[in-house]
Amino acid sequence: MSQIPARPERSPLLTPSRRGFLALGGAAGMAGLLSACGIGGSGPESGAGSGKGNIRALFMKQAGYSEENINEMISSFQAANKDITVTADFVSYEALHDKIVAAAPAGTYDVVLIDVIWPAEFGSKNIVADVTDRWPDSWKQDMLGGAVATPQYDDKFYGVPWILDTKYLFANTAHLEQAKVDPASLGSWDGVVEAAKELKSAGVVEYPLVWSWQQAEALICDYAQLLGAFGGTFLDDSGQPAFNQGGGVAALEFMRQTIVDGLSNPASTQSLEEDVRRVFSSGQASLALNWTYMYGLANDAAESQIAGDVEVFRTPAGPDGQPGVNGSMGLALAAGSKNQDAGWTFIEYLTSKSVQEKYALSSLPVWQASYDDPQVVKTNPAVVPVAKQQLGDLILRPQVETYNAVSQALQAELQSALLGDKDPQQALDDAASKASSLLDG
Repeated sequence: MSQIPARPERSPLLTPSRRGFLALGGAAGMAGLLSACGIGGSGPESGAGSGKGNIRALFMKQAGYSEENINEMISSFQAANKDITVTADFVSYEALHDKIVAAAPAGTYDVVLIDVIWPAEFGSKNIVADVTDRWPDSWKQDMLGGAVATPQYDDKFYGVPWILDTKYLFANTAHLEQAKVDPASLGSWDGVVEAAKELKSAGVVEYPLVWSWQQAEALICDYAQLLGAFGGTFLDDSGQPAFNQGGGVAALEFMRQTIVDGLSNPASTQSLEEDVRRVFSSGQASLALNWTYMYGLANDAAESQIAGDVEVFRTPAGPDGQPGVNGSMGLALAAGSKNQDAGWTFIEYLTSKSVQEKYALSSLPVWQASYDDPQVVKTNPAVVPVAKQQLGDLILRPQVETYNAVSQALQAELQSALLGDKDPQQALDDAASKASSLLDG
């Protein structure tokens, strides 16, 4: 199970669901080639530094804040901190993990963006620094519960939450009107399927649904939401794979059937979130799961052909509820950084309430009070009310040391079922067998 410690009880908005934790693991890519400790380069060469000078930061290109957003933040930061200069690098999400690992021994970066699934691996291998002593007690109360959990592992903090996100259901309202589909029917996955059938029958689009089902972590995120909705769990109480039983199988059968029925675009199996956004924004799909950022871009006439016809909903409900996947990310200090104090000043600025509220259209803030701020609501009036509901029911893929290898094994088997190479039960049985050996190893 998750190694995230229990937190005080909070309101429904602030308490993420612990149902369906993805307690799986495995190191991938470069991480598998390095020793289990000391690879972060934290030693005589690393340290607090002067709190001034040059720092280098690593971000991702897709979803959440755009490169333009981040470069604007950096310019504002440097204007307020003239003794610190920031150089920013951007890579795709799929390259981010291995880039962080490969750069760690040389101490290339001072600040790195990390996913919610990496603190255990990165913390235990000394790739990112333990910043527990730098965390003000007030943050633990002022941030949303799901945000506080993002950079935690083994009762320690390995960063600061920055991108608080989950996947929502987006709909093209013009398409719904054309097919006479009641938006209220989209509250359940059964309703989504029926709506897709009506949209297809009416000739609105050939494939009403599009997903990010490429063999990547994006596929796990979509599967996690459906697994939770259908009542499945990734592991049983003894820590062994359980996704090949009950709701886990039902979720994959649901996914495959939407392809067989011609409701889901078959290109979904080769698509990531940005591909989904482009297809949806071009009017070639009526319904899609994606992160918060898609709303602003899909409603931007410069980026989208359907601006003004986009509505966002909670993830639909299944027999066991309507959980969203915790897709949060945090900013961490590289353990090998020689200027950690300057890096921390940069992190404090980027994660501050004022900066996050300014860019709430791209990613909602991690701060509780922001959700009652009229300016934040005004910035993203369609998403904030939905987020207040959805952020209280999240599936958190827990931070365990060996996440990536098992995730990749599951991705491969999910893909084999989606492509029709295996039936869902066989694919998940094969994934469970691989997962068991990785977990026991």
